Amino acid sequence: MTEREPQSTEIVARLEMVRENLRQATEEAGRTPDSVTLIAVSKTFDAPAIRPVLEANQRIFGENRVQEAEGKWPDLKSDYPDVELHLIGPLQSNKAKQAIALFDVIQTIDRPKIARALAREVQAQGRSPKFYVQINTGEEPQKAGIPPGEADRFIKDCRDTYGLSVDGLMCIPPVGETPGLHFALLAKIAERNGIEVLSMGMSADYETAIAFGASHVRVGFAIFGSRPPLGSVPA
Repeated sequence: MTEREPQSTEIVARLEMVRENLRQATEEAGRTPDSVTLIAVSKTFDAPAIRPVLEANQRIFGENRVQEAEGKWPDLKSDYPDVELHLIGPLQSNKAKQAIALFDVIQTIDRPKIARALAREVQAQGRSPKFYVQINTGEEPQKAGIPPGEADRFIKDCRDTYGLSVDGLMCIPPVGETPGLHFALLAKIAERNGIEVLSMGMSADYETAIAFGASHVRVGFAIFGSRPPLGSVPA
């Protein structure tokens, strides 16, 4: 038995527990299990930790940093070509080229500069991932995202001015606040803009997010376990 095998067994067991919790949460919400997509957040974990999750038929993953994802996902995607990779961390405009080339979904469009950079790369590469707008529902100055009061205008600009599809919305509620209030706010913004995809809910609150209509939940800690501190709440 290799040193990685016990850890791999634990990761897969946690994945199965999350899947069962998702099933129960959707049932309690009067929804079908296939109405919620699990995004396994693999940030800071290397390929040996990710492969057991892939082998357990998880195909949708989230990464926070373009450079980190470039170092591990091209090889993994060559072995598992049906993987769908989401960028769920802040994007710098100088990384737009790499982001368009690598990711299937970019969840963190949060300002005009990023929208313009992505639009240029879509034209240059002829490749268009799905795009989500990140809403800063708590209006926290240290956190990325469009304030709720500016969301409608920004979504319209992304569509009409930059030619980007806005396929979904994403939020990260403030630590210490009731997450349901923020999930409800995101759902209202989505409804009035004709958006059905809601990426909301992480390891600590994904079951609550499902009750408020989440279509995608981003779960990392509950699957992969502890990771080095990054100055943010666990996904």
